[in-house]
Amino acid sequence: QVQLVESGGGLVQPGGSLRLSCAASGSIFRLAVMGWYRQAPGKQRELVASVASGGTTIYADSVKGRFTISRDNAKNAVYLQMNSLKPEDTAVYYCNGVQKLVPWGRGTQVTISS
Repeated sequence: QVQLVESGGGLVQPGGSLRLSCAASGSIFRLAVMGWYRQAPGKQRELVASVASGGTTIYADSVKGRFTISRDNAKNAVYLQMNSLKPEDTAVYYCNGVQKLVPWGRGTQVTISS
């Protein structure tokens, strides 16, 4: 069973950058498509970016051009580079599969505020 641990969140000013990391205790190779999700207070969890095992990426319109997702199957890791951050990006960020979900990790808090 894959277990996921997210890290890299923090408090940054608008326009700043963060790089999130997701470490898996088991092989993520079986999860053909990995994604980063986020959940803002009072809102449903949403998928913001996904990456297939071959490297194909898809982004939500709200983050397109600002976020970059990547994965390293050898290291069992998924990353999310977030640039030009906006207050509306404030949320708890999680990684997980897309076509197949495993138990959710605790997430990492991202707060964008001046």
